[in-house]
Parts: sequence; structure tokens; C-alpha cells
Amino acid sequence: MLLHSASQLLTLAGPPQRGQELGRLAIIPDGAVLIRDGKIAAVGTSEELKSAYPSEEALDVSAKVVLPGFVDPHTHLVWAGDRAAEFEMRLEGKTYLEILETGGGILSTVNATRKASTQELIESARSRLWQMFYHGTTTAEAKTGYGLELETELRMLDALQALDSEGPWDLALTFLGAHAIPNEFAGKTDEYTSLVCESMLPALLRWSETQPGQNPLPFVDVFCETGAFNLEQSRRILETAQDLGFPLKIHADEFDNLGGTQMAAEMGAASADHLVSVSDADIRALAQSDTVAVGLPGTPFGLAESKYTPARKILEAGGLLAIASDLNPGTAWGESMQFAIALACRYMRLIPAQAIAAATINAAAAIERHEMIGSIEVGKLADLLVLDVPDFRHLGYRFGINLVQSIIKEGEIFAVKG
Repeated sequence: MLLHSASQLLTLAGPPQRGQELGRLAIIPDGAVLIRDGKIAAVGTSEELKSAYPSEEALDVSAKVVLPGFVDPHTHLVWAGDRAAEFEMRLEGKTYLEILETGGGILSTVNATRKASTQELIESARSRLWQMFYHGTTTAEAKTGYGLELETELRMLDALQALDSEGPWDLALTFLGAHAIPNEFAGKTDEYTSLVCESMLPALLRWSETQPGQNPLPFVDVFCETGAFNLEQSRRILETAQDLGFPLKIHADEFDNLGGTQMAAEMGAASADHLVSVSDADIRALAQSDTVAVGLPGTPFGLAESKYTPARKILEAGGLLAIASDLNPGTAWGESMQFAIALACRYMRLIPAQAIAAATINAAAAIERHEMIGSIEVGKLADLLVLDVPDFRHLGYRFGINLVQSIIKEGEIFAVKG
């Protein structure tokens, strides 16, 4: 299939974009893409490709923007229940940590998720996943973390694996058994840390070895934060995971600066996420590493807070920056990466080109898949979006609506409009 006559073809060709380079869209006006066997076979101007492939089945995308599918590198896709009552509590003045201390927050979702069957988890997550897909997310990271005991954590992985097999999306799995301290271990964080290291992570490795296909091992993540896991406990979990061969991620420095970001850079984690309270030393450490800083603008927005990931400082230092939705039931129930882009433009002070690169090629780097997705280049998967706008700057500028007209996932077309 030959897509042709795009008003702007945003290829984002090249490696992940570091520092002030972020926003290099590599636009081809009147652009065209040839797709064969689910992959990109040629990229160029419409004149070049129509001349080279005159008999190819064609799709005219005149007056439309074509760009890579969004990659959402931080989601908590699978859960049961909701936390609408907590939203009201926050509006009445309660902080996130205050709600957590009273047994709310993550722990209330844990209770609901433990009670749900695997099929119930699959069905509720599937509806959210379709929303993500139709808003342009063709690949997403998805975490466990609402079980906080082995049986439910593994059932969450089973649910994610089943959803990944359904398609048309691709999922990158993350194990987040260290998301919070369950009620049964209240006041015994060291004991729960030992359980994660000595029981859960070896069981995760055994689970991974039973899965069909050649999927990479799941990431292992930890919430390094006041009220969750301190720096020493987080390091123990990540070092244990790394010794078992798992790639690493971390929730770090969201509310308090505990040093998780520097540790992630030191250990070669794929990403460090949140980073609202990072120090200048953290930012320097990131800039000297390949660890991607993932900003989650939906989270402070959902919490009605004024501090966001300091994107400008990270870019000035030469760091790698991505953005994600942080889809979750407590602070950021939003499936749209288009809205994450709009928030990043307003509150992280990114221009649209930077936010788009942060949601595509750099987001792909945050899940270690940038060799196959995140840009429109020969040999990569044909994961493309056709936007019903003539100029890419409508992304970020507009919000509250879906600008995607159609999605092409590995060469298959999914119509969203018309």
C-alpha cells in the first residue's frame, strides 16, 4: 500500500533525540510511505514514490498529517474499580499522601483488583486499551502493581499477556510488585522488600520462561518515594531484578527527592518516571546516561498541583525526554496521548514538535523499542497515524477531541472517522 499526498509526513528519522535536538520532526511536505508486509518499505515525496510504484494500491491522504503511532511508555492499564470518591476528597483539600495514609489511594485499588477475576481484569482493561488505540497509541507499556502479592501480580501479567496477544496494539510489560506496601505488611517495609526480592522476582522469572514466543523479559519497576520504598530498599529490589536479567524502570522523585533518579541513571535503567522533584544533580546524572526521563503531565494535572517535570532543565542539560499518560485510576484516568501532548505544551513548556518527538521516538526509547517503532523509516513497523488536520501544530494546540482520522498498525488500516 502506498500512502501519498500527506500535507506533512513527520518521519522523525534518526536516533532518539537528546537535549535541544528534541523536536526534529524531519518533515517531508507532500510525503508518501510505501508499506509492505507490515513494515515500511520506502519513504519520500509523493512524486518520487508514485513514479517508482505506479501500480501499488494507493491511499490518498491529501491535506492530512501523517506521523508515527504514539508510544505510551508509562501506564497502569489493568485494575478493578474506581476512585471517584477520592477525587472529591482531593477537591476538599486532602493530599495524595494523606489519602494513602488512611488506606485509600493505591491500596483501595489493590483491594478491588485482588477480588476481581482475571477475565474481569481483561475486560475492563480492554475497553481502556481500545480508547488508547483510537486516540493514536499503537504501542504502550503496561504495569502490574495492584496486587502486591504474588498470585494477583501474576494474574495481572496473564491479563496483560492476553491483551497483547489480541492486538492490534503492542504492549511492553512491566512488573511493579513494589508499587506500595500492602496492608498486611504495614510498618514492615523491609520484610515486604525481602518478599519481593526473594519470592516474587524469582517467580516472575519462572513465569517469563513459560510464555510463548520471543517476547523480551518484563521490566521491573519500583516506586521510590516517601510512604513507599526508600532509596536503599529500591536499590535492593532493582539490583536483584538486574541480577536475574530483567531490564529496569523506576518511579522516582515525584513528591520528595530521595535520589531515585540518580540511582536509575547509575544502574542503566531504561527510564526514570515522574521526576517532578528532581535536583540539578539528578538532571546532570540523567544527561550523562541513556536513561530516559519520562514526564507524566497528566498526574500533576489530575492532582491539581502546580509542579511538573522540569523539561526545559532536562533538555538544557542534554537529557533524553519522553512523555506518557500515566493512565491509572487514582490520579490520571486519561487514555489519550493527544491530551498528554497538550498538557506537556502548556505545563512542561514544550513546543508541539518537541512534545510529538517525546511521544514517539523518545517514548519508544523509554521501553527499549526505538529500533522498530517511533519513527517512519525503512525497515520499521508500519505503525502510522493519519490526522484530520493539515499542520502538525494542531497537536498540542487543540484538546478535548480526537484528531486521528485513521490508524495503520503494521500495515492494517483502522478507521476512526468517516
